Amino acid sequence: MVYHSTFIDEEGIVKACGCPLLPLKSHIRGPAPVSDQATPDIIDEAITFFRANVFFKNFDIQSPADKLLVYLTFYINVALKRLEGCRTLAEGTKAVINLGLEDVPVPGEPGFPFPGLFPLPPSQDEAELLRNYLKQIREETSGRLLSVAYRPNGTPNKWWLAFAKRKFINTIAL
Repeated sequence: MVYHSTFIDEEGIVKACGCPLLPLKSHIRGPAPVSDQATPDIIDEAITFFRANVFFKNFDIQSPADKLLVYLTFYINVALKRLEGCRTLAEGTKAVINLGLEDVPVPGEPGFPFPGLFPLPPSQDEAELLRNYLKQIREETSGRLLSVAYRPNGTPNKWWLAFAKRKFINTIAL
C-alpha cells in the first residue's frame, strides 16, 4: 500500500493549476507560506516516504497534496540519479545546485514529467506562480536530501543512493 500525504485538502490553501501551495519550513524565498519549524511539511513527507513509495508502479491519488507528493518523489529520484556518481558531499552539492539551476517546466510545457497530473494553467500568471513554487520546493528538497544522502563525514550513504536505480511509476528519470 502506497503512503499518502497527511495534508488533506485544507481550507485556506492557495492552489495553482490544481497544485496546493503548501507551507514549507524553508529559508528560500518564494511563494510558499512559511510553516512552523516543529511540524513536518510536504518535503519531510516526501523524503520519509520516498524509499517505500518508489517501489510502486501505481499511485492512487486521494488528495491534491498527493499530486505534489508524486512530483516530489519523482524529483528526489532525479536528484539521486545525479548524486549517484558523486563520491563526496562537495561533489553532490555541486550536482544538486546544477539541477536546481535547470528550467522548471509547468504542465503543458515540454519536459513536464507527468502530463495530466495537474491541469493546464489558465493564465500566464498562474503558470509563473506554479513555476516559482516548484522551483522553491525543488531547491528546499535538494538541500534536505543532501543531509540524508550523505553521512556527516561527507561520504555517500549507500542505503539512500541505492534507490537511484529505481524507476518511480515506470517513469525514467533523466
